[in-house]
Amino acid sequence: MADSPEIAVITGASAGIGRATAREFARLGCKVALLGRGRAGLEAAAREVEELGGEAIVIPTDVADHEAVERAADRVIGEWGRIDVWVNNAFAGIFSRFMDMSLDEYRRVTDVTYFGQVHGTRAALKQMLPRNSGTIVLVGSALAYRGIPLQSAYCAAKHALQGFQDSLRVELLAMNSRVRLTMVQLPGVNTPQFDWIRAHTEGAPRPVGAIYQPEVAARAIWKAAHSSRKQWIVGAPAYQAIEADKLVSPLLDRYLARGSIEAQQGEPLAPDRKDNLFEPLDDVGDHGAHGRFDRQSRKISPLLWASENRGWIAAGAALALGAGLVTARFGGGEKNGDATHA
Repeated sequence: MADSPEIAVITGASAGIGRATAREFARLGCKVALLGRGRAGLEAAAREVEELGGEAIVIPTDVADHEAVERAADRVIGEWGRIDVWVNNAFAGIFSRFMDMSLDEYRRVTDVTYFGQVHGTRAALKQMLPRNSGTIVLVGSALAYRGIPLQSAYCAAKHALQGFQDSLRVELLAMNSRVRLTMVQLPGVNTPQFDWIRAHTEGAPRPVGAIYQPEVAARAIWKAAHSSRKQWIVGAPAYQAIEADKLVSPLLDRYLARGSIEAQQGEPLAPDRKDNLFEPLDDVGDHGAHGRFDRQSRKISPLLWASENRGWIAAGAALALGAGLVTARFGGGEKNGDATHA
């Protein structure tokens, strides 16, 4: 790490993946600027950062407001002098068939989940390009490649981020810029979002497939921010969804149509249930990083471990192959010779 602590900005830091990411960066010695709408969650996140020996700034911000994001970046620069890493994690969502949601709801998801990352990236680049240094992390999803029913607004926003990264990354390369742009593709994660996401369904929203703890996602975001890779994929389900869509997309459409709508719903939706689509749920306090699926969630991702250590794995495989060839060439020959002489 540099002579002075690394400075990171994390959006959506009040809960879920952003909250776990703030702890991960603080644990590894960073100063952390916490952006989000819910002040109670942001202040709780700041306390966790400080308990881990880090320093935090709380900046209540709606990332859909580009001027607010610019002001947040200016405040970080004013207090700490630079931004080394910007993590675009904030999102909004809705579980609903496309024709059951309003265009205002659809637009709000797009404004936060897509434009929020565009706004954050633009604010970060204004600070990083003059220094020719820094890393921007886009937080994506397997759903950036494979859309599923009930989440058309969210899936479309994540797909848009994929094209945004491709275009901007090429521009940075053409400029010979040392500013890096990377993306983390996530699986289902156990966060409080399933308790507060807006839903026009009969059952309460829930993730499908294997579920991972937010600390797994946070670890991947840290690794992405400190590597040269374009993309990190977290969890076998995310990798499988991405590869399956490349190979059998039309068949996957039919498979998902048969069961994925019901699979994304749990117990009946409470009639008085609140959501955070347009306003934060500060009136119910701090939500933390974890959701209600702790017992079902995985604390590790073997695929992430393999991705982190692929150099050593490749070296080990090459060594094993070399040893096998030597054995076949010399060890096997001697045995054959012995048998012949016998």
